[in-house]
Amino acid sequence: MPFRAPLTNHHADGTLCPADHKHTSSGKPLHADCPGRSYTQAVCSCGDWAMKERGKGYVNECRKRHLAGHAQGPKVLRDLLRLDTP
Repeated sequence: MPFRAPLTNHHADGTLCPADHKHTSSGKPLHADCPGRSYTQAVCSCGDWAMKERGKGYVNECRKRHLAGHAQGPKVLRDLLRLDTP
């Protein structure tokens, strides 16, 4: 089963900002009942990685980088399985 690290947006009080609440790139709300996105969070299902930052793009980039590391497998295992022929 592949690992997942979904992005979630949150208001300043920590409550979840619903996916249907659209924002400008700076996090200002475009939905009348939304106080605005304060931070974006991603938590990996591996249990060893989580990130919470104001910049949604930065969190998404780090999330993608982390998930790509899972696709490569653990470094120790990659090093052991490497077939270097002289």
